[in-house]
Amino acid sequence: MSKTIPITSLDELKSSFTTLPLIPENLRPAEGFLKDTRGRLLHDLRISVTDRCNFRCSYCMPKEIFTKQYNYLGQSELLNFEEITRLAKLFVAHGVEKIRLTGGEPLLRKGIEDLVQMLSALSTPSGNAIDLTLTTNGSLLKKKAQALFDAGLNRVTVSLDGINDDVFRQMNDVDFPVKDVLDSIEAAQMVGFQNIKVNMVVKKGTNEHEILPMVEHFRNTGVILRFIEYMDVGNTNGWQMSEVVSSQSVIDLINERYPISPVSQGYSGEVAQKWRFNDGAGEIGVISSVTQAFCSSCTRARISMEGKLFLCLFANTGFDLKHLLRTNVSDLEISNVIANIWQGRQDRYSELRGKIQAGEISHAKVEMSYIGG
Repeated sequence: MSKTIPITSLDELKSSFTTLPLIPENLRPAEGFLKDTRGRLLHDLRISVTDRCNFRCSYCMPKEIFTKQYNYLGQSELLNFEEITRLAKLFVAHGVEKIRLTGGEPLLRKGIEDLVQMLSALSTPSGNAIDLTLTTNGSLLKKKAQALFDAGLNRVTVSLDGINDDVFRQMNDVDFPVKDVLDSIEAAQMVGFQNIKVNMVVKKGTNEHEILPMVEHFRNTGVILRFIEYMDVGNTNGWQMSEVVSSQSVIDLINERYPISPVSQGYSGEVAQKWRFNDGAGEIGVISSVTQAFCSSCTRARISMEGKLFLCLFANTGFDLKHLLRTNVSDLEISNVIANIWQGRQDRYSELRGKIQAGEISHAKVEMSYIGG
């Protein structure tokens, strides 16, 4: 006889209740590569470690919504580091080779370097080291860079939406100076981080005029600059298609000033299209989830800070793995649950965006600050 483990849906608008797939009594180790209903492998795992951030970027955590009275999660509601590592180990057994720590702002999580050290000890079934990365707004990176590097963090990505101080202060909406972020990037390079990436979300009418100044600043620095189309993540950023600057427009603009050539993908499912400056000054990338949906090759799973598993950045429902971790459920059972969830995955929001925006399909979304970008 099989048993069913109940979980709570994350769609707060519906407050629905669902169940995890059945767990068979006669379990076998659920290791090995997984494919979903569209043949997509599980390769990348994003783990959010906090729902808090010290910035109030309008496209993610707008100040009018995320006020001082906002109901953030308490410490006991968050997965602890041992729970995160336990889950990560099970995902690695299923084919995950890359883990990214996100938030909120992950460097606000006390002792984050201890978690990095725990995760850096993981290896794939074939014995390869995990590619362990972290995305940050850079505000605390200068202080934390050495500890993170020493703990085993492989790479770091910094979110930076403009090189002009006035533009950047407007974007982060807490009057944080751009110099402090640039100093953090330099500090990360000094301690030994290689291939640092800088992500710029481009929003028409706000910061598209910063594209070339950003390119000019980071050329010949070893930093890889990536431009991200402004996306309709969550329900609070007031997204409009008219505010999207297409990646093709970005590439055309850059190529006119600094000729570039395309670079092949590093692995199947990599979301960034990469380009290299013809004069050898470095590399840039674009992420085109609005104008060039890459759902068909998406290999990412996401775990929220309170242990909910999401199968898409634009998901409206998560699976409560924390409930399994904090009850008498074995690694083998949790591993099989993860396998069943991924193998039933059908998510393809970006391919359906047009119909959703036209109201032909109803689709509520979890906030990006909760799911971790």
